[in-house]
Amino acid sequence: MAAPHILIIEDDLSLNEQLSALLITKGYLVTQHHDGEQGLNAAISHNYSMVLLDVRLPIIDGFTVLQRLRQHSTVPVIMITACAAEQERIQGFSYGADDYLPKPFNITELILRIDALLRRANILEQPTPGTTLSVDEIKLYKDNARITFSDKPIEMTPIQFKLLWTLIENKNETLSKPYLSQVVLEKEFSQYDRSLDMHLSRVRKKLTSVGMPSTRIITSHGRGYRFE
Repeated sequence: MAAPHILIIEDDLSLNEQLSALLITKGYLVTQHHDGEQGLNAAISHNYSMVLLDVRLPIIDGFTVLQRLRQHSTVPVIMITACAAEQERIQGFSYGADDYLPKPFNITELILRIDALLRRANILEQPTPGTTLSVDEIKLYKDNARITFSDKPIEMTPIQFKLLWTLIENKNETLSKPYLSQVVLEKEFSQYDRSLDMHLSRVRKKLTSVGMPSTRIITSHGRGYRFE
């Protein structure tokens, strides 16, 4: 299978170069543009696997680029913006964005989102998922959603299991609430929805009740959660 080809439309030269270098090291082909007009022309005239699209672009803004692109193509699009406003995110989705990532973002999370979108579009081969996961005294068994700590069973709901699995699978990486909402709760994130915080609190409480230090699950205020 040929390597996926990603188009980056980002006017921040430093960020554009950083993203390009990272994606190339991950095995992707990359094309870069720095304004909306050139980026739109490239997106329409070439068959890319995905587009990373900044919102605030010179000449033609990202929303207009997306609207015009959707008249010609269903290529997966991740919008990148310096604004975390919910209304802007809703606007992006209404114009046809597949995902939305506010700056500053975690690079590992971006790669996870790219891979997830490409798999959904059948552009990446589906990996064979692991059935067990362990870190120190904690062991998770995906086939029956079972968790043990020092061989002692811990009862968790399917959502709590999925949340803990995702955090441990990405150990030492801060995962944002929007990402966890999509992956774990399978719904768009809303700043007024506290369900993710509630599930995280219960996971932490259950683990600390059997002897895990509460500091293993870190709340990074304004960013998300990570497991250390």
